[in-house]
Amino acid sequence: MTPDQTHPPNAYQTSDQSIAVTATQMQTIESWLFDGGMPVAALMEKVSGRIAAWLTERYAPGPVLVVAGPGHNGGDALVVARELHHRGYTVSLCLPLGQLKELTAQHFSYAKALGIAVLAPAAIADQTPALIVDGLFGFGLSRPIEGELAQLVAQINALGAPIVSIDLPSGIHTDSGAALGTAVRAEHTLCLGLWKRAFLQDQALAYLGNATLIEFDIPPEAISGLSQPPLRRITPAAVAASLPRRRSPTTYKYREGHLLLVCGSQKYLGAALLTGLAARASGVGMLTIAVPEVLKPLIAAQIPDAVTLGCPTEAGAIAAFPEGIDLTRYDAIACGPGLTQQAQVLPAVLETDLPLLLDADGLNLLVQLDVQTLAQRQAYTLLTPHTGEFQRLFPQVEGDRIAQAQAAASCGATVLLKGACAVVAQPEGTTWVNPQSTPALARGGSGDVLTGLVGGLMAQLAARGEPVEAAAWCGAWWHAQAALSLAAGRGVWGVDAHTLATQLAPLLSERLGQ
Repeated sequence: MTPDQTHPPNAYQTSDQSIAVTATQMQTIESWLFDGGMPVAALMEKVSGRIAAWLTERYAPGPVLVVAGPGHNGGDALVVARELHHRGYTVSLCLPLGQLKELTAQHFSYAKALGIAVLAPAAIADQTPALIVDGLFGFGLSRPIEGELAQLVAQINALGAPIVSIDLPSGIHTDSGAALGTAVRAEHTLCLGLWKRAFLQDQALAYLGNATLIEFDIPPEAISGLSQPPLRRITPAAVAASLPRRRSPTTYKYREGHLLLVCGSQKYLGAALLTGLAARASGVGMLTIAVPEVLKPLIAAQIPDAVTLGCPTEAGAIAAFPEGIDLTRYDAIACGPGLTQQAQVLPAVLETDLPLLLDADGLNLLVQLDVQTLAQRQAYTLLTPHTGEFQRLFPQVEGDRIAQAQAAASCGATVLLKGACAVVAQPEGTTWVNPQSTPALARGGSGDVLTGLVGGLMAQLAARGEPVEAAAWCGAWWHAQAALSLAAGRGVWGVDAHTLATQLAPLLSERLGQ
């Protein structure tokens, strides 16, 4: 049984795709629905009918194993089993736990009345299904899967058939994305209603497989009443609405932003080039690149449309800005790639009232000064650490990646925590998470490309008088989507940072359209 790849992937995705909720928030939303009069049985039929339709549109009739738990996730699975049975699939059921909820028990009774086979857990290892439907546990699981149940999960994973999980792979924590003891490794997960927080956690990715939202018409009123705002997934629609792509026919270069890049050293000369190329690709109107004097000819030759500032050098690093430079003439500053920790320019850029991005050695130098100095800045500050840099900056911060980024943002800066699911946490503001990326970005120089791209977007937004916050999450999405597009043709091993930097602009048009 193989999926039908010709079917449109978003057939049931009609809700706001940018919302992601915690287990508690989803419980609150469901309570709103049920208190308002939505029958639980009606909602189960609606959701399960859409799941069954999704499966039958992708998998030809064949032997299907449906594993159902005692709760309403198991009830969903039993309704799916019934619908597949009626459509000619050979369905077998396994319910490893007793004490079923009333509605789930009713669906189980009817499945047996229809003659659907029921298997003991011990018989699972001998089955050869073409498809497995995992409805053991949905959102809200908090206890680890252990003992015989853990053995059952291991057997399900070992059968070799594609697994489609309902809402979440059984065993995955709804919020942290952690495997609770063990977990089902799904080929596809059908998330119900709204995206759960786990879908934005790096540690869940190995279990989720491909993910699709099965929407069931949650009214906006049920979401707007939440006490805490939900997370926001970065979506193409949100990016298209926020990127500074439209320009007046009478505009000119300084109206489209002037970015100052501070980067490079004799040791890391490539960092300055990659950062500069990516900044140019962002569409920024003017670009100035401050590098050690010895690098000026190289940068001027490779990026002739940028202004190159040769800076006094000590120990191969920038010792100061050129005499007489006026930092207030720029719209934004991005500082850090390739500087080395011998550079001596960080205090000067921190003193400006310009939007400022700190990356790489800009972050390492900030550790020496104390990250709490950022609270004194009146202007927007963006930190873009990878995990190691984050731990050096915020050694006391604990929790999952989303919680860590949110806690770190209390320093007064927006934090873009890089990873498979990049997190952009704003002080007392919205937290955005990029749901799609690729291991193709696990290459030296990829972070330099992100810095140049985001810095260029910051300068453009600042020059227009628009909030610069969107630059971080729009840039994170653009960077990842460009890598995904290149990896589709080159493989994950074929996306070097230089190619990524030079292909950013055309790949944005490919993903968003002109």
